[in-house]
Amino acid sequence: MAEKVVLLYSGGLDTSVICRWLAEKGYDVVCYAANVGQREEWDKLEAKALASGGKKMIVSDLREKFVRDFVFPAIRMNALYEGRYYLGTSLARPCISEEMVRIARKEKATVFAHGATGKGNDQVRFELTAAALAPDLKVIAPWRMAEFNSVYKGRTELMAYAKKHGIPVKATAKKPWSSDENSLHISYEAGMLEDPAACPRPDMFELTVDPKKAPNKSEQVVVEFKCGTPVAINGKKMGALELLETANKLAGKHGIGRVDMVESRFVGMKSRGVYETPGGTLLMTAHRDLEGLTMDRDLMNLRDSLIPRYATLVYNGFWFCREMDAMQAMSNEAQKYVTGSVTLDLYKGNATIIGRKSPCSLYDEKVASMEDDAGAYDQTDATGFIHLKGLPLRAHARRLKK
Repeated sequence: MAEKVVLLYSGGLDTSVICRWLAEKGYDVVCYAANVGQREEWDKLEAKALASGGKKMIVSDLREKFVRDFVFPAIRMNALYEGRYYLGTSLARPCISEEMVRIARKEKATVFAHGATGKGNDQVRFELTAAALAPDLKVIAPWRMAEFNSVYKGRTELMAYAKKHGIPVKATAKKPWSSDENSLHISYEAGMLEDPAACPRPDMFELTVDPKKAPNKSEQVVVEFKCGTPVAINGKKMGALELLETANKLAGKHGIGRVDMVESRFVGMKSRGVYETPGGTLLMTAHRDLEGLTMDRDLMNLRDSLIPRYATLVYNGFWFCREMDAMQAMSNEAQKYVTGSVTLDLYKGNATIIGRKSPCSLYDEKVASMEDDAGAYDQTDATGFIHLKGLPLRAHARRLKK
């Protein structure tokens, strides 16, 4: 009986050729694709997979789960990798891989395969998730295997192989960049973008209008949160996916959410990436502001100290690990009172906060007022406070005089 392998299948040239290659090696190939919000011809994918040598095609709609269980926890944590990247691809990979493990168990597969390159981060993310959830599964990564990559060195050889075996892959005009899309973002890399000084072409962007061509009139948007999770926009309660899609449209219309950066890949190299994350930028901007009203200072400082570590774990593929479990639990506790609404003004690439309110607010207008505080704050208390805080400074000053 042939050994069964689950192939992470996109329907593109690489995974279609890998599908046939695995079948030729004697595997029963179950092709698996996850819908995490990318625009795809889903109705044609099964026919393509079967024509490429697959025994079966499984498509899982993970859009709601992806936003609810992966994107929103990252927003609650204000997670940005190297201070700028909203982790769109990084968050999708463990979601996809978790479902792959479930399918492998159901199909009684002993192997999983992927078409990720040996230079990228995705190979790590796929395989670390499998290591955490199904350590007995074997891995086939053809681009890291000499018997594959010494023969199929690039697009030319892959196209020739596809033609020889009747694999239905169209030789389309290739854009001078590659992209990855999901409900949170689109990322662009490679090709012309490998020159970090090269300006992205205006026709590359798909989710955001050019900020210079955005509407000349600003638009106000109100985002509501409950325990750190966005739950409504402009008074309309929504599920996770619908809310993010709504935020994408609102922010994209005003050119919000573009990031162009050089980042540090987990495998060691520097890489240039361009990202469109309109809805994520809008929601995280609002969330961060609401925390200022509802989260006490020391708790915020503690949580903020963990953001770089959290983002790095996500980026490097460690979504399923004990350290991440602990930080998720801490984040959930920290978000207990982050409930309320934030009003933003959207205009030509900017999301500007113009107001916020919360039933859990720590703000006391009487205490903060520069006018008569009616006894809510005794200013003479500050004398002793400043004196005590200055003790270490005075001690050091005396030491310098010795």
